[in-house]
Amino acid sequence: EVQLVESGGGWVQPGGSLRLSCTVSGYTSNTYWLGWFRQAPGKDREGVAVIYTGSGFKHYADSVRGRFAISQDNGNNTLYLNSLKPEDTAVYYCATGAYVREVFAAGDYNYWGQGTQVTVSS
Repeated sequence: EVQLVESGGGWVQPGGSLRLSCTVSGYTSNTYWLGWFRQAPGKDREGVAVIYTGSGFKHYADSVRGRFAISQDNGNNTLYLNSLKPEDTAVYYCATGAYVREVFAAGDYNYWGQGTQVTVSS
């Protein structure tokens, strides 16, 4: 059984940083897509960063490029959130998929973590 466990959310002031972790277990292959998504109250879920573990390919949403960084190492996946803004407030989810057609299409990901809250406010 594939399981994703997230940790690292919390409250931070604007301009601050957080590190989110996603531990993946039960995957039969070391090669998969790992995406980070977020959902703010009243808004649709949106993709923010994705990595393909097979090649190291990374992609970021325009809204976070230059501020967020994604990395992975043997099933331990990390999303670094820097220069945080109030509009980054959301529940953040990690998700995996063996094959995705569009990197930020949530429906292409098969397994999801439980989500972790990130709140940016002064």
